Amino acid sequence: MNQPLRLIPLAICCLTASAAAQNAAPVSDALRSTAQRDSRHLVAAAEEMPAGKYGFKPTPSQMSFGDVIAHLSNGNDYLCSTVSGVTAPKRSSEATGGLPKNKLVSRLKESFQFCQSALAKLDDSKLAEKLPFFGDRKLSRAQVMFATAQDWADHYSQLANYLRLNGLLPPTAKEKEE
Repeated sequence: MNQPLRLIPLAICCLTASAAAQNAAPVSDALRSTAQRDSRHLVAAAEEMPAGKYGFKPTPSQMSFGDVIAHLSNGNDYLCSTVSGVTAPKRSSEATGGLPKNKLVSRLKESFQFCQSALAKLDDSKLAEKLPFFGDRKLSRAQVMFATAQDWADHYSQLANYLRLNGLLPPTAKEKEE
């Protein structure tokens, strides 16, 4: 066999190992990237809605806009804490749903800052580990990671609809216009 041809398998192994080392946590990296993007959109949506409309709800059985923001903040603490194994910060025990816009937006930002720090050290080594999830359920870390990203997408869609029902463009629609 020709000497240069013998080096091809070695080169392929080296390149594959190098690529794997550079992207050792693709699932965790994807969640961090999603958290950055979704936090930007969710906070922008919270800031877009006028304070006087935080009580808006499309139907009596739905959460108000302000309730969704409070729910997101509490959910971020729970989900990011569960996924990362980091204890969520102790926050005020006052009912968050009745807070004014400025406090709800501030709380939402704080919850995403917690997520950013909690998820910073997350890696893919324990994706199969079972974690407690809402009650007596146990889900894999990977499932909780997907549920977290899904929760952000679900609530962004909800807030985008609330904004549109009030004649306002959601942040992602504004991005497309620019």
